[in-house]
Amino acid sequence: MPGKSALSASSRAGRPRPGRTRRVLAVIVLTAAVVTAVLALALGRDTTGGGTTAPATVSTPEGQEPANPELLALARRDAADPLALGSPDAPVVLIEYSDFQCPFCGRFARETKPDLVRGYVDKGILRIEWRNFPVFGAESDQAARAGWAAGQQNRFWQFHDVAYAEPRRRNAGDFSEDSLIVMARKAGVEDLARFEKDMASDAAHEAVIRDSEEGYGIGVTSTPAFLVNGRPVLGAQPTDVFTDLVDKAAGQARQREDGDE
Repeated sequence: MPGKSALSASSRAGRPRPGRTRRVLAVIVLTAAVVTAVLALALGRDTTGGGTTAPATVSTPEGQEPANPELLALARRDAADPLALGSPDAPVVLIEYSDFQCPFCGRFARETKPDLVRGYVDKGILRIEWRNFPVFGAESDQAARAGWAAGQQNRFWQFHDVAYAEPRRRNAGDFSEDSLIVMARKAGVEDLARFEKDMASDAAHEAVIRDSEEGYGIGVTSTPAFLVNGRPVLGAQPTDVFTDLVDKAAGQARQREDGDE
């Protein structure tokens, strides 16, 4: 299967070394921040992240760092992971660091993810792995734990779609415990008592901390942030940015497979 060589390549890469990996992504984060600042000056927009007027995308240069094997190794490829979509053997893995209160994460969820699922996940080319990266306070953390709890009943992605179905207010009760229970019900979570217990559990807290520490360890500071087979992408970029990267990564995986034969 085409994905096996990509999987073995990821395994050979070993665990990432935090220092070097952080430097790799920090260069890209810094470059993106400079570009965003220039855009803000030109357009007169707020880039503080405190409102909804920040640019919809964070531009990244064409000459950005190449795919990094240490970042590639972050793909978990766990067949039992309820917070992942697609085959564990898919040749391309997109890792998404997101916050349920992030408006641009919501834009990606509504406008880009459906196209990626139809065009790549359903065809066995792409796997999407979610990482909880709550950065906007208590309701973000609570929503992350709620998503994890929904995943314990195999309804994470349904919960994800309900949570991102429309723009929501930040830290204004839209992600209160009662609101999250309503979302879980809409997502088809059957055992709501278990959902509440799981949401408040140490296991949920530890799972969110694990994802967050992974993101911070490679230099992620804002959402959404992505890795496409080890290539960082920052911000809610247009869909064609992702499709181009997935196509290139899939082609590279095929070349590696041909070389191994």
